[in-house]
Amino acid sequence: MVVLKMFQQVRHLNAFSAAVTRPHRILYERTYQTVIVNSDGSSYNIRYHEPRQIIKMPINVWTLSEAERKARLEKRKPKQKVKIIDDIDDEYDSKKYLKYLKKK
Repeated sequence: MVVLKMFQQVRHLNAFSAAVTRPHRILYERTYQTVIVNSDGSSYNIRYHEPRQIIKMPINVWTLSEAERKARLEKRKPKQKVKIIDDIDDEYDSKKYLKYLKKK
């Protein structure tokens, strides 16, 4: 039994073995399957310490064209409040709509 534990501990000296197949550990920490989506649209699965379904990586604004960059920066700005100007039209004639009313 002691030989088996020593063999498992020696096997853990390589840190890159978890990236190829699975994490070879005696004690597994709690991780959750998560999908990472890159800015170019590619995606891959990872184990993440928080329960999330998807993580979207940010886009580098400086790699975009000038028009796309301005459009993205405009989306970030807060929306302007619409000012309603109270303009009352006094030329309303109710007799014009009497033909649509049905008399019983």
